[in-house]
Amino acid sequence: MPRKARPLVDVLQFLLLAGVIAWVLAEGFGNIHYNWQWYRIPETLFRFQNGRFVPGPLLNGLWVTVQISTASFILAFAFGLITALLRLSGAVTAQWVARGYLEIVRNTPLLVQLFFIYFVLSPILGIERYTAAILALSLFEGAYASEIFRAGIQSIARDQWEAADSLGLTRYQAYRFVILPQAIHKILPPLTGQGISLIKDSALVSTIAIYDLTMQGQAIIAETFLTFEIWFTVAAMYLALTLSLSVMVQRMESRFEAVA
Repeated sequence: MPRKARPLVDVLQFLLLAGVIAWVLAEGFGNIHYNWQWYRIPETLFRFQNGRFVPGPLLNGLWVTVQISTASFILAFAFGLITALLRLSGAVTAQWVARGYLEIVRNTPLLVQLFFIYFVLSPILGIERYTAAILALSLFEGAYASEIFRAGIQSIARDQWEAADSLGLTRYQAYRFVILPQAIHKILPPLTGQGISLIKDSALVSTIAIYDLTMQGQAIIAETFLTFEIWFTVAAMYLALTLSLSVMVQRMESRFEAVA
């Protein structure tokens, strides 16, 4: 039987936990004798110049992070779906290609892959650093997304394939109109987790001198020595991004359930 709702108890437990965390933070920061300067943080986010809104370095870095993460997620989605379909196909060569891609990407660090694409492949292919960063992130996350797609597709009952065959649908039509629409409910939650991982992993692009949110934070700290204030602000901005993605996907799931 489901547990009865206890709003008062839940609120008290939350307040107790928040109090313990606040006490631990207060004790820890009190011992380091740090001179907090939160009043300087707004100028790193934005300012008004001649009545116009001017984004600061952290907002500029956030915009770069959003652009890179969005492009990488779209490509990772495509790489993941294609790889999953290759693994589920009857072609032995396609299966081996997909398997080789998965094993190489999943068993090597993302940072090594990023350096390899930027320092080795970029001069050969003539691609610039933003493209290299997006390619590295999308290939890495796409490998994990492919297993999510494959598991979701394989979870669909066999009789759905038989129903598609009885209607005379091609394999492409069966995937598009029968299999993937049913699998999307099972794919969305883990795919959201992968998208959140992608946003966090995008911080590594700062290692190739891309001024994303993390790189802008490092530059500000080097100039102002506001170590804790900047990193807490950067962490809050990453949290806002990931929470926004989670809320958006939850609304999508609700709409899918309403349609079903």
